Amino acid sequence: MNERSTPPSGEPPASSLPPSGAPPPANLEFKAAMLLLLMVLLISGTAIYLMYARGAFDVTQKLVLLADDSEGVVVGMDVTFSGFPIGRIRRIELSKEGKARMIVDVSQQDAHWLRRSSIFTLERGLVGNARIRAFSGIPTDPPLEDGATRTLLVGDVGAEIPRLVASAKELIQNLSALTATDSSLDTSLRNVKTVTAKLNGPNGMLGALVGNEKDAQKMIATLDRANALLTSLDGLAAKADSRVFGPRGVMNDAQAAIVQMSGLLNDVRSSLKKVDAVLVETQAVGANLKEVTTDLGPLRADVESNLRKVEQLVNEINRKWPFARDTELKLP
Repeated sequence: MNERSTPPSGEPPASSLPPSGAPPPANLEFKAAMLLLLMVLLISGTAIYLMYARGAFDVTQKLVLLADDSEGVVVGMDVTFSGFPIGRIRRIELSKEGKARMIVDVSQQDAHWLRRSSIFTLERGLVGNARIRAFSGIPTDPPLEDGATRTLLVGDVGAEIPRLVASAKELIQNLSALTATDSSLDTSLRNVKTVTAKLNGPNGMLGALVGNEKDAQKMIATLDRANALLTSLDGLAAKADSRVFGPRGVMNDAQAAIVQMSGLLNDVRSSLKKVDAVLVETQAVGANLKEVTTDLGPLRADVESNLRKVEQLVNEINRKWPFARDTELKLP
């Protein structure tokens, strides 16, 4: 058998190689030029589209923002309103006063959201990039004019960290002083523990109030005596009630005496009326004075008799009535 000779490793077979005398492909330079032109057009179209997407061809108005520094702010950063980008920082420069001057291009179609009363803030967080935001509180204010200059309010969370650390350090020092061994809180807790132990003792709250066992026992003895005295007073009051207001008490006798006295006073009143009538007759008939004098004698005796009865009744009341001792009855 005849064996075919194989080419060395890495070389293509002889049948696949073009013949040394073959002509080159037609229009090769034209095709290369067309390919380069197509590539240039693609790159240019992409660039133009990116510029259009970034708003390079939009009609804009100028806005100048001033801040103490431009830390975290870069050219091309968006200025947002309610979360939507309405402008872009075109240039950052240093003003004559030494402040950062940021030139912002605001799209004309979004410029109506900015008013003369609008405020602009620069927010710097611990994580993430800085953000520039616009706020319009009064939508009815006049629109913001082209080329207006506004101060940028800066809110830096990182700047608050040293003050927060100082406050936390002071708080920790206060807590350490508060929880120390000889602090006021520790002394108060020990006093509360002592008072609680006394409250749980045999004398309870009384022992905690007076402070020692001896005074507590004295206070208890005093309370027992006071209770005994109150019991005795209750018994005496009950006896006094039965003596004064009972069935055979002084009050019933006094009421009977008062009834009798009322009857005697009525008799005296009627006697006095008779005296008044006699006196009227005496004044009317002056000639019969002797006869009137004779009539006055028995009447006077009757009055004196009634007065003696009243005096006896008053003496009886004074003897039975325990509350009035020096009662005196005066007659005209």
